[in-house]
Amino acid sequence: MNKAKLWTKDFLMNSLAMFIVMLVYYQLMSIMAVYVMDSLQTSASSAGLIAGIFIVAALIARIISGKFIEQIGRKKLLYIGLTVYTLATLLYFVAMNIQVLFIIRVLHGLGFGMATTAAMTIVANIIPRSRRGEGMGYFMLSTTLASAIGPSLGIYLYDHSSFSMILSLSLLLLGVGYFAAFLLKVEEVELTKEQLADMKSFKFNKIFEVNVLPMAMVGLIVFFGYSSIIGFLSSYVNEINLISAGSVFFIVYSMAMLVSRPLTGRWFDTKGENFVMYPSFISFALGLFIISQAQQGFTILLAAVFLGIGFGTFTSCGQAIAIKLVPEHRMGIATSTFVAISEMGIGMGPFFLGFLIPTVGFRGLYVTMGIIVLLAMCLYYFVHGRKVSYNEEVVGS
Repeated sequence: MNKAKLWTKDFLMNSLAMFIVMLVYYQLMSIMAVYVMDSLQTSASSAGLIAGIFIVAALIARIISGKFIEQIGRKKLLYIGLTVYTLATLLYFVAMNIQVLFIIRVLHGLGFGMATTAAMTIVANIIPRSRRGEGMGYFMLSTTLASAIGPSLGIYLYDHSSFSMILSLSLLLLGVGYFAAFLLKVEEVELTKEQLADMKSFKFNKIFEVNVLPMAMVGLIVFFGYSSIIGFLSSYVNEINLISAGSVFFIVYSMAMLVSRPLTGRWFDTKGENFVMYPSFISFALGLFIISQAQQGFTILLAAVFLGIGFGTFTSCGQAIAIKLVPEHRMGIATSTFVAISEMGIGMGPFFLGFLIPTVGFRGLYVTMGIIVLLAMCLYYFVHGRKVSYNEEVVGS
């Protein structure tokens, strides 16, 4: 039997638009704090606030976008998000003080949240149901590639050129993103009068997808564990004198994601979601345990491989599960619910973990996070894994 076609023009154009949005995000995020401290002479805490407020705005935008995307239209929301995102990028040229920059960062985060929610909802409808795990795996490579290229590109341009050059390149890239969105054909959902009236309500279950909340809570815990890598890896490798290994950690991490996601996505479709989800938790926890015991550079990079496979598989396959749980007209809310709640773990993590480190140290931190990820696996079993048999998984996909 022939496979349903995955590599269509629309899939490629949507992936390109997502890649560009993420690439601009990563190259600006990688240098934002140092730019604020160098150019505006602010404290490290103020620079951290400027960097972090972007994420808060993005989370708010995702929640709101998920509710209204089917009423606005998926492609129209993608255009709106790209427009706000581009306008904010342009406004950085006139950010002369911390107050103006704060407003621009909020605007930038809102555009980012709208554009990424639209792109992720659009791709959920483009991917054939029989290849949803594989398709989400390939689509999420756009984020993986951006996370590998963006920070290095941003730091290189900042060191060898200027912040204005980074902004100019970002605007050029976003022009390509607009072109990709223009070529994208989106099948919009035709809402019935009852569905439209239902979605206009501001009750809790009209803003968040209740069926996705259990998986989103699993995501929050996993992302909380990942925040220990994002927030404290640099400090940890400095403390244990493995800075050179730390400098290439995210390249190895991204390469592990790049290789594993298409494979695990295909297994998700052919062997069932539990076949890949349980190993993803174990791989992620194992990576955290390995990094907690690092004495040499090789150990750091070995941990990067396990972390990339584990976290990369969870993010793409977890999103695929969330989409499977809802009817088509609720895909936007399902997407925003899973992503927004999961990413709260990254937002909250560094703050809470900062209180834990003085007590247990960095090694104790990563052991603790490994245990927490294994607890997330247990939660997954109770809220989802035990409910789906192998045959149901494969037929349902």
